[in-house]
Amino acid sequence: MKRKYILPLFLVFQIIFLKIIVFFPEVVERFYSNGLYVFISKTSRTVFGKIPLSVGDLLYGIVIIYILISIWKTRRSWRKISWKDRLLKITGFLSVLYFLFHILWGLNYYRVPLFEKMNIQREYTDADLIAFTERLIAKTNAVQLEITQHKNKKVSNPYSQDSIFRMTQNGYNKLAHEYPFFEYKTPSIKKSLLSLPLTYMGFGGYLNPFTNEAQVNKKLPMYGFPNIVCHEMAHQIGYASESECNFIGFLACIKNEDLYFKYSAYANALRYCMANIGRIDEVKFKLLKTQINPGILANYEESDLFWEQYDSFIDKGFHAFYDQFLKMNQQEDGIDSYSKFVNLMVNYYKGKDF
Repeated sequence: MKRKYILPLFLVFQIIFLKIIVFFPEVVERFYSNGLYVFISKTSRTVFGKIPLSVGDLLYGIVIIYILISIWKTRRSWRKISWKDRLLKITGFLSVLYFLFHILWGLNYYRVPLFEKMNIQREYTDADLIAFTERLIAKTNAVQLEITQHKNKKVSNPYSQDSIFRMTQNGYNKLAHEYPFFEYKTPSIKKSLLSLPLTYMGFGGYLNPFTNEAQVNKKLPMYGFPNIVCHEMAHQIGYASESECNFIGFLACIKNEDLYFKYSAYANALRYCMANIGRIDEVKFKLLKTQINPGILANYEESDLFWEQYDSFIDKGFHAFYDQFLKMNQQEDGIDSYSKFVNLMVNYYKGKDF
């Protein structure tokens, strides 16, 4: 067999393998998520964690520059190469990238769902959602009032972003006492060098699967910053589902001793719950909104105004791309899967206090 066919065929093999492994989440959970991945992630974070700059962002930049230079250098000879050889070359490159993505992190998409792992029901009724949201409003109001001493005043987080990176460990340590599988060690959290592009794309952060760095958009409004950081850390410990990471990030924030962390999580969760209620009962939505402290609504407005500055066709295009990416990776709701963590919260807190 000619060498040029090896990598394209390997890509076909990988796709078939993933179609099969989806039926064996327990195998992925045991041997990858709680086995090989633990070693890979710890090694990556040990190597890259102490480097202040985002190695992953630099890596992406180098790869993009290399591709552009290669295209420029081969622009004249490219037409002389047959379409078949061009296709094989591109497919071979994608095959290597596809393999590295899955072996370094992506196989976590196929692990046992958190619903099963924590024995949480999947569905809830409208009444369940409304009852939970009423409790959440009361809790968020209380924390906002404790911080600001005035219900009309929005929360302004006084910490630096580097301080928040350090403070996140407190919440994860407490969470791990209750659920050891949420243990987080060897921090590797970075302010993304690509924060401006991320903002135009509409993202608060991302996990670099090749370096296991949690990349956080440094331009974000600070009141919600702790929750974003805890979300990305959840990806680092091996949870790929966006809804699960929203849930884990929420738990890690409210377990934190710091009020600003608690507020970040409660305010974010409340907004998701209110959005869900708005889709099913507009009258109830308007009624519940009147119960939310004006200071909290001011923080929501702050966030809306921030994102409106960067609203363009770019974020819509990337959201459409990411929607398809998630659907290809076991998240059938696509980008809407972010809001699915409401299911986890509502059912987890039945009969429990915050």
